[in-house]
Amino acid sequence: MSPLPDITVTTIDGEARPLRDFLGKATLVVNVASQCGFTPQYAGLEKLYRELKDQGLNVLGFPCDQFGHQEPGDEAEIKHFCSLNYDVSFPMFAKVEVNGANAHPLYQALKAAAPGILGSEGIKWNFTKFLVDSQGKVVARYAPVSKPEGLKDDIQALLR
Repeated sequence: MSPLPDITVTTIDGEARPLRDFLGKATLVVNVASQCGFTPQYAGLEKLYRELKDQGLNVLGFPCDQFGHQEPGDEAEIKHFCSLNYDVSFPMFAKVEVNGANAHPLYQALKAAAPGILGSEGIKWNFTKFLVDSQGKVVARYAPVSKPEGLKDDIQALLR
């Protein structure tokens, strides 16, 4: 059984919630940043979310400042940036660490379930994506260079 549903996450507005509140659908979990070369992927993530949310897709954004200090703002600044620049409507969360001793339990579980190249568990950069099925099982991991629109077929396969 997947440990994901029992993990507690904090919304961008500071509310602690069990991840189960956001699962039960095909879910794309992404570590995001507002000052990254991949930041324009917010537009693709939002497009995917709007196109497929009624069919059962959820996108979850977890800001992270571990890569080149590319997410320096606090949660209010991040929320404002996402709303103003990308009209983000998918759930966003408080900043987390994805690597190291203080890695959030969600990212510990995601990395263990879907290691990267050559079995490496470490997240290499912002906008690493994990696709999770409706049962909370991690089914795929995508590199930051993988554009959201390129994941549509994999996502739709989980929605059938």
